[in-house]
Amino acid sequence: MPPKRRASANAAKGQQSTLAFHGASNKVTKPGARTQNAKKNLLTSAAAKSSPVDVADISASDVEEPATAEAAIIEQTQQEINAQRLQSTPEEDKARKISEAKIEEYWEAKQKKRKAPRVHQENLSLHEKILREWDMSGQYGPCTGIARLKRWKRAQRLDLDPPIEVLAVLLKEQEKNDSVTVQRSHVDELLNSRAEAVV
Repeated sequence: MPPKRRASANAAKGQQSTLAFHGASNKVTKPGARTQNAKKNLLTSAAAKSSPVDVADISASDVEEPATAEAAIIEQTQQEINAQRLQSTPEEDKARKISEAKIEEYWEAKQKKRKAPRVHQENLSLHEKILREWDMSGQYGPCTGIARLKRWKRAQRLDLDPPIEVLAVLLKEQEKNDSVTVQRSHVDELLNSRAEAVV
């Protein structure tokens, strides 16, 4: 049984103040409540006055220019192409000598390691399958915001031993298409398509 409390001398004398939650003198208000409502009224009236043409102009100008990630990939790709024209690395020379049969053997070895076939990739070309698998290989570093060729070279510099077959596919696709879309990872394409859908 807990010990009994002694009544204090002040409580016995009736000097303890009481709390009252009613009455006008006890009303508590926030100091900035009226100014916030005035700001809200100004914002809603300004939004009502603005025309929908302004919004259409902003979205039209955004579509014309590439996204920052896409612009960075384009710049990286141009730098890599210019570097290849000046001087080819030994890895690039070795990759150019790899035949399509060797690339197919590489892919078959990758497929044998899997428990089930890649059903969702049946309509893709062999090169696209290899490049998408390269994009999703996390052991070579992140794949977003960087060109595929630059990512391969970075992995090579860091001694991560990237597959030479991927470099061969990248070089063959670059020579065939001569476009930046080959250098852009599939993950970047998916992320940019979501961003464009939101805008």
